[in-house]
Amino acid sequence: MFSTSLLDIPEFVWPAQDQHLIRTAYRRLFRSINQSSISAEEKKEVRKAFEFALVAHGSQRRKSGEPYITHPLEVARICFEEMGLGFKSVIGALLHDVVEDTPVTLEQVRLEFGPKIALIVDGLTKLDGLYNVESPQAENFKKVLSTLVDDVRVILIKMADRLHNLRTIDSMSRHKQLRIAAETSYIYAPLAHRLGLYNLKSEFQDICLKITEPDIYKQISSRLLETQKERNRFVAEFIKPLKEKIDRLNIPYRMFGRPKSIASIANKIKTKRVRFEEIYDLFAIRIVVDVPIEQEKSVCWQIYSIVTDVHRPIPERLRDWITTPRANGYESLHTTVISKAGKYVEVQIRSERMDDIAEKGYAAHWKYKGITNIHGIYDHWFNSIKDVLETPHNDAIEFLNDFKANLYGEEVYVYTPLGDLIVLPKGATALDFAFSIHTDIGLRANACKVNNKLVPLGYHLANGDQVQVITNSRQKPTEDWLKMVTTGKAKTRIRAALKEEQKVVAEYGLEILERKFKGLRIPLEENVEAVLKALGYKNKLDLYHDVSIGHLEWPDIISKFSIEGNRLVPIRPLEVKPEEATEIRDRAPMQEGRLLINGEDAKTYQYSLASCCHPVQGDDIFAYVTAGSGVKIHRITCRNAENMMVNYSYRVLKAEWTSKTGDKFPANIVIHGIDEGIGVIERITHIISSLHGVNIRSFTIMSEEGTFEGKVGVVVTSKEHIAQLIESLSNLKGVTSVQREES
Repeated sequence: MFSTSLLDIPEFVWPAQDQHLIRTAYRRLFRSINQSSISAEEKKEVRKAFEFALVAHGSQRRKSGEPYITHPLEVARICFEEMGLGFKSVIGALLHDVVEDTPVTLEQVRLEFGPKIALIVDGLTKLDGLYNVESPQAENFKKVLSTLVDDVRVILIKMADRLHNLRTIDSMSRHKQLRIAAETSYIYAPLAHRLGLYNLKSEFQDICLKITEPDIYKQISSRLLETQKERNRFVAEFIKPLKEKIDRLNIPYRMFGRPKSIASIANKIKTKRVRFEEIYDLFAIRIVVDVPIEQEKSVCWQIYSIVTDVHRPIPERLRDWITTPRANGYESLHTTVISKAGKYVEVQIRSERMDDIAEKGYAAHWKYKGITNIHGIYDHWFNSIKDVLETPHNDAIEFLNDFKANLYGEEVYVYTPLGDLIVLPKGATALDFAFSIHTDIGLRANACKVNNKLVPLGYHLANGDQVQVITNSRQKPTEDWLKMVTTGKAKTRIRAALKEEQKVVAEYGLEILERKFKGLRIPLEENVEAVLKALGYKNKLDLYHDVSIGHLEWPDIISKFSIEGNRLVPIRPLEVKPEEATEIRDRAPMQEGRLLINGEDAKTYQYSLASCCHPVQGDDIFAYVTAGSGVKIHRITCRNAENMMVNYSYRVLKAEWTSKTGDKFPANIVIHGIDEGIGVIERITHIISSLHGVNIRSFTIMSEEGTFEGKVGVVVTSKEHIAQLIESLSNLKGVTSVQREES
């Protein structure tokens, strides 16, 4: 089965330990393949791909020191065993790095494995020569994401590749770990959710949390371990009366408790402002029945009836994704009930087929629908993706943002006047609805009626709304429309329409400049790039448009240059581009604390602490080179961190505190509690000022219906200082939660 002779090639001398690692990874893959229905001919092709990759990667090693070939072997196993993909995906996974990291060419792959595999490998190969673009990483994302409509296997293999990199990320530097975590949270986790790959999404989010907020991850994982026996006991008691009744149906089924992911629990603690002990749905009870497809709905509702007979249901928490599956094909019946012990418990009811699709998403549909019908599940979404792909974008970052708008988690179900169902992301507006029907309807939308009542175009839709769009042939989109929509399709179509309008206006601006340049007897085309750089314009269209509407006058342009022959020469040197300014030295530093930036004393940089996230001594931080304000220091958990690390990774520098200095840092604390009238403010300020000796910069408090929210701006010396303050405030009578304000 295994070509042992390959490990004895003289030019690749593998030590015994490496041979063991390669054989182990190989056997793990083929153990899964041999247990499947893959034909002998297909297995032969997989072995051929392995041998090809083994020779191509040669003695290359990973950061961990392991032979590089172990990585594509494990990616291939994840594709086959954990994601349910076929043998061609396995071959693509085995070869996914050969063109990028070895002398092998795409043509060689095509000759050996055919055009389909070559297309997959090409989609997985990063672009070269991207250093002159605004964001090389965004360009690479764009290339991979552009393959979605033609062959979704490319992105699925890419996700398996990312999953294995995350599982083995400990060998990478902290700085690189943070960048990879940001990319994963920004694109890969939402995409996994959109494709129904819930297992991948949960693991992505858990590992990212472990990287970005290790303290929170450790706290929750240790608390889950401590309470495991108690949970198991509760689950056994909860399902015992259910089992007695479900057994009478005489159908095969499984019933078990499934814990929530650590990232999901962490998110609840933050958003709901509760402690670990107060989270009622730490786990869900899942009931999976094994019945023919035609009996699934009726049996699931029978199970639901039993569950709600035994335990008291909460009607408003019923989620029927069996009658109306989610847009990504997810089917399940969810309800929340109150157990006899008074605890809230989520119960998920589904068939084995539904469970398989819920675990493996897109790929699992192949087993039930057949590959020819698979796109039917995702037609609506793929059409919206096509719109994003086919619409011109100014740059890859704009494309990435539009694409991300399609990776929504929650949905709303609304109806046309004829009763057709339209699925949109939660938060979608009436204008989003108009564009989802047809681009022309969106562009001509003048007003909307929701449930026969006239509403603004920016009206946020709710489940069950019936929407009617009123159009006007003279209507045109405006810049304000971009603020009214959330879907990628609407944004791209509005932007494209505005661009067309801008082109018409820009024609007049071009004529103005051509006349001015002709008067100076110098060619416009040869000098326009110098004008763009000097005035900070990204493209000619914007320049011509501003000239046309009078935002940019001729004296403002020509005053920046001297004329030498037939060329415009800038009078002053151009400002250094941000992407070139990876180091800003010899300027007076701010004095907030002692830092290292890129391993050097921060005094050699002009830096300041970012006001969006208020980092303090002890926070996990990074540095970001701005376009004109020197270097900004941000917290890893800053709301802007993902965008900066993903789209502008070349501007992100490593930063760390070197020592405790006693310097002062601003921070904000948010306090929630029960409003007991007079004395709340006095008790809070007494704790902060008198007991802790902390200076209060600002204090606002709002009371509503018996509760209050207070926001206190304080001056502290470190992260530990804030933690002590929060602990003291948490012990105050009537205070229900105290948190440091997240950016």
